[in-house]
Amino acid sequence: MARETSVDNGALLRRHGLHVTAQRLAVLRAVADRPHSTADDIDRAVRAELGAISHQTVYDALGALTEKGLLRRIQPARSPARYEGRVGDNHHHLICRTCGRMVDVDCAVGYTPCLTAADDFAYEIDEAEVIYWGRCPDCVAASPPSNDRQKNPPERSSRA
Repeated sequence: MARETSVDNGALLRRHGLHVTAQRLAVLRAVADRPHSTADDIDRAVRAELGAISHQTVYDALGALTEKGLLRRIQPARSPARYEGRVGDNHHHLICRTCGRMVDVDCAVGYTPCLTAADDFAYEIDEAEVIYWGRCPDCVAASPPSNDRQKNPPERSSRA
């Protein structure tokens, strides 16, 4: 996905009724450069770019941008909230249990029984949120090899 320029982000903010500020532009850039970052990660990136800025200003910008639909806030179980700029579609996420890395997963197509509620209780359902958990390729590669001998002990010698 191409990174939007400050001019594009400025127009985007104005279209959504938000004042264009250096802080909001920096937050949008930080999220674009680091999708699925926590507020603290975004705060550090904005501080590195702008210098002195309060934590509250960054959190307020994240809140305003999320409220206007310019950012999406995701909060997986046992994880701090994370932010991404991919909005307007119903995609899902895959999270590594070991390192916490998160990647986007497009929605399944075709038969998807688990995305259809067995009983909708008369709700008008417009979105399903799915989070896949596992281990990323880097964490799998860094794991010690499994000890197959423990799973299938070798046969004992018939020596007496």
